[in-house]
Amino acid sequence: MLTISMMTVFVVGYVLIAAEHLTRINKAAVAMVMCGLLWTILPSEIASSNVLEALAGACEIIVFLICAMTVVSLIDLNGGFDFITRLITTRNKVRLVWIVAVLTFFMSALLDNMTTTIIMLMLMRKLLANYKERWVFAGLIIIAANAGGAWSPIGDVTTIMLWVGGNVTTTGIVTSTLFPSLVSVVFPAFVCSRVLHGIVTAPGYKDEPSHEKRYMTGGESVFILALGTVLLLAVPVFKGLTGLPPYMGMILALGVMWTVTEIMYKRRPDIPAGDQNRVSKVIHEIDMTTILFFLGILMAVSALENVGILRSFAELLDRTIGNIYVIDSLIGVMSAVVDNVPLVAASMGMYPLAEAGYFMSDGAFWSLLAYCAGTGGSILIIGSAAGVVAMGLEKINFMWYLKNFSAMALTGYASGVGAFVLQQWIFGNL
Repeated sequence: MLTISMMTVFVVGYVLIAAEHLTRINKAAVAMVMCGLLWTILPSEIASSNVLEALAGACEIIVFLICAMTVVSLIDLNGGFDFITRLITTRNKVRLVWIVAVLTFFMSALLDNMTTTIIMLMLMRKLLANYKERWVFAGLIIIAANAGGAWSPIGDVTTIMLWVGGNVTTTGIVTSTLFPSLVSVVFPAFVCSRVLHGIVTAPGYKDEPSHEKRYMTGGESVFILALGTVLLLAVPVFKGLTGLPPYMGMILALGVMWTVTEIMYKRRPDIPAGDQNRVSKVIHEIDMTTILFFLGILMAVSALENVGILRSFAELLDRTIGNIYVIDSLIGVMSAVVDNVPLVAASMGMYPLAEAGYFMSDGAFWSLLAYCAGTGGSILIIGSAAGVVAMGLEKINFMWYLKNFSAMALTGYASGVGAFVLQQWIFGNL
């Protein structure tokens, strides 16, 4: 009865999260209710002895995300990303396709895919007058942003979860998923380059002024971009050198950024206090609904894990499917429909870390899971944060993406899985 009750709550919650665009109920609210109900249903002796441990594990990821999102917002609001957008001057559409694909792919490995998508879409608005052509570029940006986040330990929430949990290491995730992730972008980029021809037609109006006044000079903005980039890249190095959890490195990175920007604004008394983008102001830009969603999901999955439901489900998958490559691939396809965060959280609960084999740290299961969960969401426009953002900013129709990009994204996704398997075979890990 206990198992049936908890599974019913979880499945209903899952369906409501997946149908957020239909119900208009924020998925964070659903996750929080689901979390509360599951821990309430648990027998009191289990709940009381395990809830603090579950909360500690969830907070490692939450603290990491809050600090990382603050650093990225600090760079953005102080004009750091404007420097990147000014670098693109080509007007040739085919060349622009490959520049956009490569730039998005590598930017997303450092930033989150949602921020990268917003930056690139704003750039497309400056370069392209035709909204249909912008939609084509937007589709490519979604695929490249999701693929770019899959091969970096800090590039996507799911890879962060696996990295913080010790399921993958920095070197392991990069070496095992960089090539498959790149392969998943090449085919869509090639198709887009065949569709678009000629010279870019720029909008016939001047760019509207930003709603945020920026008083930082170009040199100061570039310095903030460079400092933030170095600090984000240093987080995996910090973990490797000190052995401390990744969130400690991200806390240090935010502290350094905070100190430096405070000093910079102190030396600029000409900037009105209300227009200074200090951390105390930037922190309000953090999407707390997303943070609360992660908290609710991670705690809900922990509740299922504490009564052995996830382990039982893993055993069922092993009996019916038995192939980790197929299991990971199916999880990736599912992430196009339901959020990849609970899928990865559930997978981590189903399959504990092992000393050897597919489920050891940097094992094939975890590496392929990082790739599949990160890139599978590109199959549908509602399957990832990047897709939802593009859908909102460019008013892209769900059916248009389904007709023009879903098959392309699925082909790229499957090609990446094939590249991963080939890579494993070549190096004798299959």
